[in-house]
Amino acid sequence: MFSASRLFRRRGADRDPAAESRASYEVPLYTNAAYYPNWRIYRKEPPSSLRLGFISHVFYAFAWVKDDGTVYLSDEWADTQMPVDGAEGCLRAFVQLKQQYSKMKVILSVGGGGKGSENFAAVANSRSRVDTFVRTARELVDQFGIDGIDIDWEHPSDSKQGKDYVRLLARLRDVLPAPRYVLTTALPAGQWALRNIDLAAAQKYLDMINLMTYDFAGPWGPETGHQAQLYGSGVSGDSAVSYVVGQGVSPRKIILGVPVYGRSFLGSNGPGQRYTGHGGEDGVFDYRDLPRPGTQEYYDRNIGASFCTGADGGFVTYDTPETVKQKAEYVTSSKLGGLFYWHVCSDARGPRSLVETGYNTLHEM
Repeated sequence: MFSASRLFRRRGADRDPAAESRASYEVPLYTNAAYYPNWRIYRKEPPSSLRLGFISHVFYAFAWVKDDGTVYLSDEWADTQMPVDGAEGCLRAFVQLKQQYSKMKVILSVGGGGKGSENFAAVANSRSRVDTFVRTARELVDQFGIDGIDIDWEHPSDSKQGKDYVRLLARLRDVLPAPRYVLTTALPAGQWALRNIDLAAAQKYLDMINLMTYDFAGPWGPETGHQAQLYGSGVSGDSAVSYVVGQGVSPRKIILGVPVYGRSFLGSNGPGQRYTGHGGEDGVFDYRDLPRPGTQEYYDRNIGASFCTGADGGFVTYDTPETVKQKAEYVTSSKLGGLFYWHVCSDARGPRSLVETGYNTLHEM
């Protein structure tokens, strides 16, 4: 039986995950999952360009929801028509790679920020619309041969919506029975959002909870801050995990989120400061473009955070191999399910790869 929080690795050959299927026997692995946003195909980043041997689950983002409950692909051309890696559409290109990466799961993520989540509340509050939602979600699973659905409703804003959210998960589990199908959700790290959901009830229907332990600071706030600290005052990775576990969720179902990007604050050189603007694209730099040229990178082990300062980014807060190693060690010591990354296309190659660092640290014997 496949466990959603674990896949399997064979020992015997070498450390290349693609070679492990040729080795002798299997040992359990942690989840090391990654989101792929469909718009990145327009930046010439097809599935074949990614090092998928280090990834257990690909979350293909996003499908959206119509006001009548219909789940539909958000970019029909990119998802199902554009020639990608010899397939019709990027989604099919990922599915065909399962022949090469036999343990990898491809999961369709529904929702996301903005338009992707704007109809969730109305749909989840209507029995007929929920019927449409679960039927059309299952149709997409069958049509493309994918392994399950991820619900990224951002986010239930009161206890009534929280109850509707749990009922939606229950209905989805009915049409996507375990262990054949995977059902997951992405949830914010802040208690201000999590408190609206009966997490103990929700987890009964879920294989994994992708806890979005990032975006703790950004352009919505008046001061700079670390965007993904593991420890510290205020919201942190540890505080989010502690809250969710305290609500009755099995630690094994919790997947800790890692941002593969940095948030920029111009006119500042550290956390807790006022700032004048943002560098990069809408205040964000891809991780592979960090640290910025001419800057120095810092790692604060006490809080599990890294950053660089100066040049065109000011104070840029992001994760590094050092912080990911620390977070992976936290996952194993806390008996969590693993790590996930938003998103895989922004990762670096070689020793600075966050995805590979997470994989290797989780699976050190």
